[in-house]
Amino acid sequence: MKETPLSNCERLFLLRAIEEKKRLDGRQTYDYRNIRISFGTDYGCCMVELGKTRVLGQVSCELVSPKLNRATEGILFFNLELSQMAAPAFEPGRQSDLLVKLNRLLERCLRNSKCIDTESLCVVAGEKVWQIRVDLHLLNHDGNIIDAASIAAIVALCHFRRPDVSVQGDEITLYTPEERDPVPLSIHHMPICVSFAFFQQGTYLLVDPNEREERVMDGLLVIAMNKHREICTIQSSGGIMLLKDQVLRCSKIAGVKVAEITELILKALENEQKVRKEGGKFGFAESIANQRITAFKMEKAPIDTSDVEEKAEEIIAEAEPPSEVVSTPVLWTPGTAQIGEGVENSWGDLEDSEKEDDEGGGDEAIILDSIKMDTGVEVSDIGSQDAPIILSDSEEEEMIILEPDKNPKKIRTQTTSAKQEKAPSKKPVKRRKKKRAAN
Repeated sequence: MKETPLSNCERLFLLRAIEEKKRLDGRQTYDYRNIRISFGTDYGCCMVELGKTRVLGQVSCELVSPKLNRATEGILFFNLELSQMAAPAFEPGRQSDLLVKLNRLLERCLRNSKCIDTESLCVVAGEKVWQIRVDLHLLNHDGNIIDAASIAAIVALCHFRRPDVSVQGDEITLYTPEERDPVPLSIHHMPICVSFAFFQQGTYLLVDPNEREERVMDGLLVIAMNKHREICTIQSSGGIMLLKDQVLRCSKIAGVKVAEITELILKALENEQKVRKEGGKFGFAESIANQRITAFKMEKAPIDTSDVEEKAEEIIAEAEPPSEVVSTPVLWTPGTAQIGEGVENSWGDLEDSEKEDDEGGGDEAIILDSIKMDTGVEVSDIGSQDAPIILSDSEEEEMIILEPDKNPKKIRTQTTSAKQEKAPSKKPVKRRKKKRAAN
């Protein structure tokens, strides 16, 4: 999946903000994002979060044969992986130019700077040495991968412990952590990469660029340095021309940032070792902050419970005693009882509305009979005059007019409700029957 390009509006907005010495996340020009270091349950496993950029580091070791030209030195190997989980633009199964550049920069920063004593990794000269492998996995990409990867690599190496070995003649004995305590690696110094992004052909400078700032930058300068202000490696990319004063200024800034990051790493390692010795909980699961919804959470207020018993006794003494009246059960019918005041049983009695409905039903029946009789007379009288025939229903408001030559039409009339129209007396009904008989 290709990376989504920035629009012209976004690019101009970012460049204008940088010209005004402003950044999208509120940082100043030389500010780093928050760095968070957490350790796993095994030695040599750590996770470094640089803002939203997250890198997982894991160190492993095994006994192998040494190289022919370096028979007394161990082997140090670095591997950085960019998966699609970090960013959709990373393609799996092939090494991109970015990945090759980052791996080479890590090797130059950590292996070529001799930060680890490789001679201490030799077990038997020319036969067996320790091979230390550092695997780095990018979990989330939000810019400045190389800085986060270098911090994760050096922290994992400092936290790692290799098994102890003993040599007796030609026999090599490898001890488990239960038999002998693992041995830490011999580390001379801690090189850390610091990245500088240049904009407008080197006019503007930012430290620790994020992912959006990397898209609009013109060049990148990476300086690897330890806390003794010794430059381990330096690399410039992007094709911009930098002045000597710019490089010197960047090296001074890098020295300050490396000192702060090194102090943070040492403090994190010290706290982790302290927790392990005390037998406390450690690991990634314990380092994850509990993110809970606290909208309905009340703040805990301190409550003094020293004189609770005395206050309870005072409240009981001042309270009114309960009434001694006890209600007696009332037996209405066999198998039923009532305690306390109740109401009369109205089960089986018809409500007023039901009674009215029953009475209204009789009236409606009389009205319906009279209406049927009326319609019958109208049909017989009007049908002889070749007029349209009208059929009506008492419940519906729709009447159909049947005409011999024209199509039937629908005429809406208002029906008479039972409450608006009183039922006609029986006498006019009898008269109409008589009239009908006479006709």
